[in-house]
Amino acid sequence: MEFRISKEIFMKALQRIQGIVEKRNTMPILSNALLEVQNDQLFITATDLEVGMKSSYPTAVIREGKITVSAKKLYEIVKEMPDEEIHFTTKDNDWVEITCGKARFNIVGLSSEEFPYFPKVKEESFLVFKNEILADMIEKTSYAICYDETKYNLNGVFIKAFDENGENVLKMVATDGHRLSVSQKAITGNITSELSKGVIFPKKGIFELKKMVEEEDGEIMLGFMDNSAVIKKGNTVVVMRLIDGEFPDYTKVIPASNDRIVQINRDKFLHSLKRMAILSSEKFKGVKIEVNPELVIISSSNPELGEAREEIEVQYEGNNISARFNAKYLIDVLSVMEQREVELKLKDELSPVIMKAAAEEEFLAVIMPMRL
Repeated sequence: MEFRISKEIFMKALQRIQGIVEKRNTMPILSNALLEVQNDQLFITATDLEVGMKSSYPTAVIREGKITVSAKKLYEIVKEMPDEEIHFTTKDNDWVEITCGKARFNIVGLSSEEFPYFPKVKEESFLVFKNEILADMIEKTSYAICYDETKYNLNGVFIKAFDENGENVLKMVATDGHRLSVSQKAITGNITSELSKGVIFPKKGIFELKKMVEEEDGEIMLGFMDNSAVIKKGNTVVVMRLIDGEFPDYTKVIPASNDRIVQINRDKFLHSLKRMAILSSEKFKGVKIEVNPELVIISSSNPELGEAREEIEVQYEGNNISARFNAKYLIDVLSVMEQREVELKLKDELSPVIMKAAAEEEFLAVIMPMRL
C-alpha cells in the first residue's frame, strides 16, 4: 500500500486512538493500529477488545492495501516530522517506510490478518443526541465511577431511558459505594429496548465518549449490537463492550426522609472546602460541617498539621446538626455544578447527605458521612 497525507491530519488521526490501544501488551497486535487505504480514504482502527475505534480521513491513495503498525511509535514519529506532506509505503516482510522532507523511517509492521475484526455498523436504529446533553451528563457522573476492579459492575456508568409524564428521559448513574451521582435530561427519539432495560458503559468507553462530545459541536448517534454499544460521530465509530452485570438499585440509596434543608452559596462553599482540605491527609481526610440556623461552620483538624475553621452564612431553619464528610467528595460534586445556590438535605450525623442545585431537579448526588 502507498499513500500521501498531510502531517496535521495524520497526527490528529493517530492522537485520537492513543487512549484505546492496549498498554499491557497481552497481545502485541493490540498495541498496533490498523491502517487501511481505499477510495481516497485512510481508515485507522484501534482496539483493546473492550473498546474499539475506527475513523476515516481524506488521503491521496497511490496503492490500496492495509498494514498494522505500533500506534505509539507511529504517533511519536509523525509528531516530530517537519510540517510537510508525509509519504507512507509498505515494503516486503511487512516493513513500512515513512518519509517527510529529508527524514526517512523504516519500521517493522505486523500483518493485518492478525488484527481483530471490527464489526460493520448498521445505522437503522440509532438514537441521536446533541453533544452538549451527553457532555453535561458525563461530567456530572463520571467522577463517581468506581475503580475497584473487584466491583466490576460499578466500573462504569449505568444508562437508562424511560417515559416520564409523557416525555422521554435519559438517566446516567455512577457510584463507588461511598457516593452516588445521578443526572437526567429529556431526550427525543424512540427508546431502544437496551436503553429501556438499562446498560452499563465501561469507564474506558465513557472517557472516549467524553472526548468525542467535547471535541466539536455536532450530534452523536448511539445504537446497540451484540452486547456492545455503538457510537458514531462524523467520520468516527466507537464500539464498546457493555459491562455484563447487574447495576445495584440506586433508588434505595437515595434517602427519602432528609428533611433538614440547608441552602448555601456554591462558590463560597466550594472555596471554603478547598481551604479546609489543605490540612487533610490520607489518615485525616474528613471535614466537619456544623449546621446552625443562619450559619455553617466548616472545620478540619489534623494532629500532624494543625486545624482550621470557617463560617458561611446560610438559609436554614431547624435544629443544630453536625456531620463529617470526605472533603474531596463534596468538592467533586460542587465542581460540576453551574448554579449559584446549592441545597444540602440532611437527616442526622450518620445518614448520607443529598446535594443538588436549589432550583433544579436534573442532577443530584448522595454522599455517605464519615464517623465523627
